[in-house]
Amino acid sequence: MNISQRLLRQMMIEFNRQDRGGLYGFTQKLMAYNSNKIEGSTLTEDQTANIFETGMLSGDGTFFRTKDIEEMSGHFLMFNHMLQTIEEPLSQELIKAFHLKLKAGVFEDMASGYPVGEYKNRRNTVGNITTALPEEVPEHMKELLCNYHKKEIISLNDIAIFHADFERIHPFQDGNGRVGRMIVFRECLHHRIVPALIQNKDRFSYYEGLQEASNETGYEKLCHVFLKAQEEYKMEAIGFLPPQ
Repeated sequence: MNISQRLLRQMMIEFNRQDRGGLYGFTQKLMAYNSNKIEGSTLTEDQTANIFETGMLSGDGTFFRTKDIEEMSGHFLMFNHMLQTIEEPLSQELIKAFHLKLKAGVFEDMASGYPVGEYKNRRNTVGNITTALPEEVPEHMKELLCNYHKKEIISLNDIAIFHADFERIHPFQDGNGRVGRMIVFRECLHHRIVPALIQNKDRFSYYEGLQEASNETGYEKLCHVFLKAQEEYKMEAIGFLPPQ
């Protein structure tokens, strides 16, 4: 059993036991904090841990954005759904389900009329990248998944390329980055690859890689970011594995 198989096995054991003290809990907190922080969340690592472990956030006179708390809770639910469906092939339905878990409890999005668990209904932007029009999204997503599933063997580079193309489509009104990074982590586990977990400290290199891919100048920089993220997660996660 290779390291990626051991990581998945241990994570599933702890998840099914509702054990939050090992690899499962560590990964939940690490990914939720960093993926939300990349999108501008104001919550700290300790606050993220408190929400995950106790469902509470201590009041010390600090003001929090309600949306940050709602999205943090939604991220935990999205991660759980990812594990529950880990053996399913990636599909549009599964991707929409991830978005639903992330966003169903976010009042601001609902009040703004954003589709939750469905593709966007108005144009959106990400930096200076031209994203797909709402009416183009279903066909673009179908083509993206079709080309991805044609590959006989999926590598980390293939997942990085899929991620860049997904973010270029930007299928949802909001939450594309977090759903996209969850797909990355999920597809690594699904294909028994040690996961790449993008951390906030590497966000500028990550953004540069996405930008280069969008400009059709290549995926090399993004693939390098993924390789670094994979190695860092491996070095941290391996300590939670029991002896063979």
